[in-house]
Amino acid sequence: MARGTALAGARVLVTGGGSGLGRRTALLAAERGAHVVVWDVSAARGDAVRDEVLATGGSVEVHRVDVTDADAVRTAADRVGDVDVVVNNAGVVSGRRLLDTTDDAVERTMAVNVLALYWVTRAFLPGMVRRRRGTVVTVSSAAGLVGVARQTDYAASKWAAAGFAESLRAEMRAERTGVRTLVVHPYYIDTGMFDGVRTRFPRLLPILAEADVATAVLDAVESGRERLVLPPLVRVLPVARALPVPVFDRLMDVLGVNRTMDHFTGRRDDVVGGPTTSV
Repeated sequence: MARGTALAGARVLVTGGGSGLGRRTALLAAERGAHVVVWDVSAARGDAVRDEVLATGGSVEVHRVDVTDADAVRTAADRVGDVDVVVNNAGVVSGRRLLDTTDDAVERTMAVNVLALYWVTRAFLPGMVRRRRGTVVTVSSAAGLVGVARQTDYAASKWAAAGFAESLRAEMRAERTGVRTLVVHPYYIDTGMFDGVRTRFPRLLPILAEADVATAVLDAVESGRERLVLPPLVRVLPVARALPVPVFDRLMDVLGVNRTMDHFTGRRDDVVGGPTTSV
């Protein structure tokens, strides 16, 4: 029997579920028998995922929700009701030097990548605590383990996401709520969010396939795992931070980590707007 949350028959909410890792997670969760609730800021993307799930006989509902708006999150959560798994997946990245990042871009990064974690989790956590079961998934990043050039706002937001997940885990454990948490630290994923990113050693630090990451996340939810780092080499990066700074810097140079964003071109298909339907 799974130590975590079984997906067959579960209700699984995925934020940013209309594209990238969120879309793939929603599709695979539906394949495993879950009723999937897709939240996305784009009506077109959300409806496309709804059609994909229904085409395979899955169970789904879709809502256009701006997860940075606390009131909108509460209203949408009331419509949805209790869920068994919350996948905090929605995320954005600017990929700019600190001095080239606009105020609006920084505020958007922090709102989507950090504040939304609070609004969404707080909306559904009471139901999980009341029923003494469920899993909250927080998608952080390898950038939530080690700082990377041209990702100052993104890395800061992902370190905050990791801190949120770790603190939530401690709180749920201390209060013996029965609610589980999972924090996910993937390296770059081929979702269109990091177009142009290159790695120096693709066999050791590959650009990950979104289907592989989504599968690993759902496996971790069902098994009850509490931390997931992909690929395996990434696990050494936070440990390497204990090295003397010059040694650490040299390691980052050898791995080429700080040059990965040199050819970043931006996110594909970042479209917002329009009402969407619920099924």
